[in-house]
Amino acid sequence: MRPRFRVTRSVIPNLFTAMNMFAGFLSIVESSRENYMYAAWLIIIAAIFDALDGAVARFTKSSSELGVELDSLSDVISFGAAPAFLIYKTHLYSYEALGVLIAASLVLAGGFRLARFNVQLVGFNKNFFTGLPIPISALTISSFIISYFKIPQGFASPYSEIIIPLILLLSLLMVSRIKYDTIPKPTKKDLKEKPIIFLLIIAGAITAIITEGKVIFFIFVLFILFGIFRYIFSLFVRKT
Repeated sequence: MRPRFRVTRSVIPNLFTAMNMFAGFLSIVESSRENYMYAAWLIIIAAIFDALDGAVARFTKSSSELGVELDSLSDVISFGAAPAFLIYKTHLYSYEALGVLIAASLVLAGGFRLARFNVQLVGFNKNFFTGLPIPISALTISSFIISYFKIPQGFASPYSEIIIPLILLLSLLMVSRIKYDTIPKPTKKDLKEKPIIFLLIIAGAITAIITEGKVIFFIFVLFILFGIFRYIFSLFVRKT
């Protein structure tokens, strides 16, 4: 008697994870073809799939260790390799070997960040991240390119001068001990506990629509800076 092929509920969120990985691969392909705007938007699409796979896993109650590992592998591609190759092709190629090393820092730091996350993960629910989440790093870079990269001239001053410091900062933050809050889930419990965060998310989304996406980069910058300032403040409080 032939064994029956059984499709489990975990297949559904894993399909979204696979689409995340596929979008990241397509981004690399489009970067190699010099279609940089498509490549940047594909990273954003990958982030949408990344958010959906977690939401679907919670909704179907099908979270699994396989899903966690698959999610991390797809994140290395979509939010590590894809933005690193994109920023290299749009700007860092002019620095030759040094540009390769700087771009690679995004992949290396992101890989360590994900490995540490998997080792420290207990259960499937988390209230905060230790270190900057790799999708935030990738979205910061892709939104920066969408807003300030122009064809054929590339990045104009002063934006071209901040690229290397930005990449190095993102890489350091990913492997740092700075805590970043998770995005609250659309539940009554999270709505009651974190109403201000929900209002900020709604306000940010409305502002992004009004400005045709040009403000998205600054939203991510504010999120990053908030984590840094909160960390510095907590160190100051401990000493006093």
